[in-house]
Amino acid sequence: QVQLVESGGGSVQAGGSLRLSCVASGFTSSTVHMGWFRQTPGKEREGVAAIEYDDTAGYADSVQGRFSISKDIAKKTLYLQMNSLKPEDTAMYYCAAGYGWIGSRRRLLGSEYAYWGQGTQVTVSS
Repeated sequence: QVQLVESGGGSVQAGGSLRLSCVASGFTSSTVHMGWFRQTPGKEREGVAAIEYDDTAGYADSVQGRFSISKDIAKKTLYLQMNSLKPEDTAMYYCAAGYGWIGSRRRLLGSEYAYWGQGTQVTVSS
């Protein structure tokens, strides 16, 4: 059974940084794509960053240059380093994963991910 457990959220002032972590377990293959999504009440879920099993990564335009996604295979952990945070980055952040390669056109689509964590809240104050 696949499980994804996020941590690292919190409250920070604008311009600050946070690093989110997502510990994954239960995968039966290493050919997994993983991503971070965020959602605020009343808004659609937004793909933020994603990484393929060969470490090819993609980012939403809104976070390009500020956020960085990475993974540690040995620790079975996905990370999202968030720098220069803005109030508009405030959201619940979710870790997600799925099997296989999905490519740049689908990498930030939530429909391409079969497994989801419970989320971790990020709040950025001005």
